[in-house]
Amino acid sequence: MTGTTRSSEGLDTRRRKLLFRSWHRGMREMDLILGSFADAEIGALTGDEIDQYERLLDIPDTEFLPIVTGERPVPTDIDCAVLQKILASRRDMTF
Repeated sequence: MTGTTRSSEGLDTRRRKLLFRSWHRGMREMDLILGSFADAEIGALTGDEIDQYERLLDIPDTEFLPIVTGERPVPTDIDCAVLQKILASRRDMTF
């Protein structure tokens, strides 16, 4: 997997930016996890979920990766519906 498989065509500006940010994190592992999630889900997320996803993308990779991979427990202050969706999609991934 080398990058997005989804076109940003048809997405509003905010979703386009989030799709781009998902694939350009800085750590390749996070690019793959969040980029794949965004490819699959960005068009279907509700307005509240978009807000949640945007907040999650603000977390630095070095803090977020151990949470997404299960090496660290999920802090209660970031636990939300979108994070649960990311964790579920991560469990289904094979590298």
